[in-house]
Amino acid sequence: MLLSTTDTLDGHPIQAYLGIVTAEVVYGSNALRDFFAGIRDIIGGRTGSYERVFQQSQNEAMKELEQRAKKLGANGVVGIRISTGSIEIGDGGVLLLVTATGTAVKI
Repeated sequence: MLLSTTDTLDGHPIQAYLGIVTAEVVYGSNALRDFFAGIRDIIGGRTGSYERVFQQSQNEAMKELEQRAKKLGANGVVGIRISTGSIEIGDGGVLLLVTATGTAVKI
């Protein structure tokens, strides 16, 4: 499976466009991680624990995107975009959201 952020794949002509595929990954926040991130907000610096969560969730979103494309008979996904966000939930908590979107193709 070829995965690309570009709309074309050099040396691999696209034979068919099979449709848009999207994958979403949602992670709940963690009280301990939030506590240490809050300290980082005060003293400055990077929050490695959240960076790892986003990295892991991006990897999972790409794997899910690939699986959904395979179900359509694709052997590539082009034009991939990854976006991140958060969803506030009623009790003051936050869910982290990563979405990957692309076009499944046959090459």
